[in-house]
Amino acid sequence: MRGKILFVAGLGLGYLLGTRAGREKYDELKTAALKVWNDPRVQKQVDAVEDFVKDKAPEVAEFVSDGAKNIVDKVSGKVAPAKKPPVRRTTATKPTSSSSGSSSSGSSSSGS
Repeated sequence: MRGKILFVAGLGLGYLLGTRAGREKYDELKTAALKVWNDPRVQKQVDAVEDFVKDKAPEVAEFVSDGAKNIVDKVSGKVAPAKKPPVRRTTATKPTSSSSGSSSSGSSSSGS
């Protein structure tokens, strides 16, 4: 109980001290923040970020949409169709069993 009383007293004291100097300090901070925000260098970077976001928004929306669909399918019990990995074609040929001279039936060089 004592901790609660001290906590409430601390809140009251902080509020009282904060309101006395609070408005003036708030106005100073707001003026400084607006000065920085309206700086041409900052606005140039803001424009660059906006352009970047506009370019990437469709890709992000598609990614999020696909992820949401997969989650809904998992929750509802449906199995989402698996995406097949790309097939890699190799140029190497398979070795033939006739050229090696060994057969799987009765080879004496197996060493078992």
